[in-house]
Amino acid sequence: MSISAAQPSGAGAEPASAPDSVIDRLVSANQRYAAAFSDPGMDARPVLGVAVVACMDARIDLHAALGLNLGDCHTIRNAGGVVTDDTIRSLTISQRALGTRSVILIHHTSCGMQSITEDFRNELEHEVGQRPTWAVEAFTDIDQDVRQSMMRVRTSPFLAHKDDVRGFVFDVHTGLLREITAQ
Repeated sequence: MSISAAQPSGAGAEPASAPDSVIDRLVSANQRYAAAFSDPGMDARPVLGVAVVACMDARIDLHAALGLNLGDCHTIRNAGGVVTDDTIRSLTISQRALGTRSVILIHHTSCGMQSITEDFRNELEHEVGQRPTWAVEAFTDIDQDVRQSMMRVRTSPFLAHKDDVRGFVFDVHTGLLREITAQ
């Protein structure tokens, strides 16, 4: 099984200005947005002093799910919502340069990271001839992975504020958060 992105039928070199491309639609939407845009006058410091680390899953509207408004938080998203070195990098900048003090970690039910393994890296290496330097960070036990992510935040020497770190699992069918406590 190839892990390459699926090619549309008749795939080949598409013209640079292919009609109806997703990116063209997004750029058009941005032009409509910008036409009515008014600078809110905010700086990069989140109003609520919180950083949210969550999965990149498209089913999760974090701002709506958490009752957040523009400017309330820093949002860090990746596959699985796991705390990686790059997540620690972003959290460190968020805390030390931009004033956040709280961290909320959000994984979710039916996560794709529960259905792949570290073999994904082997498949990539076989397909492209180069092994990724990053770990997949797949998991089978979602609660334990939230605990591991909380522990990575709480033990990082780079983070200044570790007393308000909480982890949750978002249910993609009900929209509810379930808190995970450290063991």
